This record gives sequence, C-alpha cells and structure tokens, in this order.
Amino acid sequence: ALELIDFKNALEQFQNLVEKMIIQKMKESSGLYTKDDDEIDYDKFYTATQTLFGPAVKDQNIQAFFRKIVNNPDEKPEWLEIFGCFLGESDGTSSPSKESMVLLVSEKQQITHSVVKRKDVIKGIVKVPLLHFIVTASQRGVLTVFSKQDTAWITGCDFLPNLKYVVAVTESTIILWDYKSKENQNNGFVIKPMKNCLLCVSTVMTSDNQAKDTILMGDDKGYVYLLTMTNDDFIMKQSKAEKESQFRFMDSESFNIPKRKLHDDWVVKIKYISALKRFASCSTDSTNSFVLDDIKRLEDNLPVKEFSVPKGVNAFTYCGKAKVIVTGG
Repeated sequence: ALELIDFKNALEQFQNLVEKMIIQKMKESSGLYTKDDDEIDYDKFYTATQTLFGPAVKDQNIQAFFRKIVNNPDEKPEWLEIFGCFLGESDGTSSPSKESMVLLVSEKQQITHSVVKRKDVIKGIVKVPLLHFIVTASQRGVLTVFSKQDTAWITGCDFLPNLKYVVAVTESTIILWDYKSKENQNNGFVIKPMKNCLLCVSTVMTSDNQAKDTILMGDDKGYVYLLTMTNDDFIMKQSKAEKESQFRFMDSESFNIPKRKLHDDWVVKIKYISALKRFASCSTDSTNSFVLDDIKRLEDNLPVKEFSVPKGVNAFTYCGKAKVIVTGG
C-alpha cells in the first residue's frame, strides 16, 4: 500500500513536470518565453525523472518522451511511455485499463503475440534469471521460451551505394544490413557500442567508384562523426553473431571514427550535398545552428562555416537550380 501511495505521488509530480514543460514550449513557439533559472531542459528533465522513478525508467525512454514533447507539445505523450509501455490501437477486443497497466511498470514489456491456441490456457510460468528467459506451459502441452531481446529505436537510415548495404543508426549502435542476402541468418552487422545517442545518418555520395563508403552521423551531444568502411572491414573485424540474431557484431573501438563537436545541442539532421562538395548539419542550438563545410573539417580543428538562428534549425534542403539552402526552424 505504501509503494502504491509513493508511486501515485511520484506520478503526480511527473505529470506536473510535463505540464510545466508543455507551457514552456508553447511560450517558446509564440515568442513569449524568456529563459530563466526555472527553464526545464533535457538535463533537468532527466534528473527529475530519475529521482522520481529510479531504475524503473530507461535512458532511451526518457529521451524519447522528452523528444515527443519538444516536437509536438500540443499532444503530450501518455505517462506510460516513460516506462516503455504503449497503448495499442483498439481492435475491438477488451484492453487493460490504465490502472491495470501499472502492473507492467516493473517489466517494461508487453507480449502481444499469442503462444497458445483458443480453448487452451497457460498453466505454468517460470522465470529463469540466470539465462534471461521465461518458460510457459499450456494445458494442451505447448511449451514456450521467451528470450530477453533488447529493442532499439531507429533514428536514421541511408543507402551505401558502393558496398550495397543499408545503413541505419539507433541510439547506441550502427546497423549495416545486407538486403541482398536470401539467408535469414548472418545478413548484417552491428557496430557497437556508441558512447552517445545517434540521431541521424547520411552517406557521402562521390563520383569515384571505389569499393568503400563514407558515413556521416550526428548525436545528442552535438558531435558529428565520420566513418569510412570497405569490404575488408566486413571480413576482418566481424565477431560471432549472438544467439538468435541475424547480425554479427563489430567492436566500435576497432574503427577509426573521427568526430568533432560542432553544436551545443542535438544534431537533428546531417547531409552531404554533392553539388557543393560539402556536408551540412543542423541543430536546435541557437548559437551554432547550421554548419556547411568540407568533411576534412571533421578531422582537424580549423574553423567551420556556420550561422546562428534563434531556437536553432530543425530541417534544411539544397536547391541546385536556384543555388540556395533553405532552413526551417
């Protein structure tokens, strides 16, 4: 009973925090907000949420929740999402109420697919902490093993034209998918771990047809990364695939990945503009909002060409015919 009371109090404080953030964001969009010591940025939001709920919340869920509020304060996320729980679309069947969903807080995962047929019932369920799985047994003799599988949000993707791979980034990994492979197993690679949360990725498109591709990436700390890969990397640096995984893993430490801090906030978008032979990156940072320069600047400390926009830049594109870059904030 005490735990329930504590949770209700924490939840009420969390909802008050969210309301303050929404009011702040709406004032910012209308130009009526002036920064002060009470401003709620991501660090304050993260600290407050961790203080209220402790280890019951994961970093990626806090980031996703904060991002949703920033991008669309008119429609605040359900509080369940801070725990990784999501209410599915109604399909005509009965769904648990918000009150009963609190029971999912400790697990942070909801199993949606059926493991037993109709007129069958699960009679036993056993958790095996040592091996990280759960075993269920049904009345009609169906045994099922649920393995622990970490899921990740895809934050960006592109195509590698020379290596013929699809590249995608998550909050902590780089995924390289061999879309040509007809095998279910071992048809891709995962480079991990990445220290910061990756938010965007873009391929450097050049005229030469060398057997390599260069990838640009941006993270939540304002860094822009440069990763060049060849076919030899897939052969020399791969390790064994984890059980039940389609991907083999490569240690990020085995790659030379130059990076440079160009912004003081999230790198929202990055793109290589072939016509200008320059890369461009934008950020919600009001001071270093947009950068346009040679990719060599990522490997040295020379000044970069940049400009500032109040409240930052969320999107940009280049028009070759008019020779202009358009930004949106």
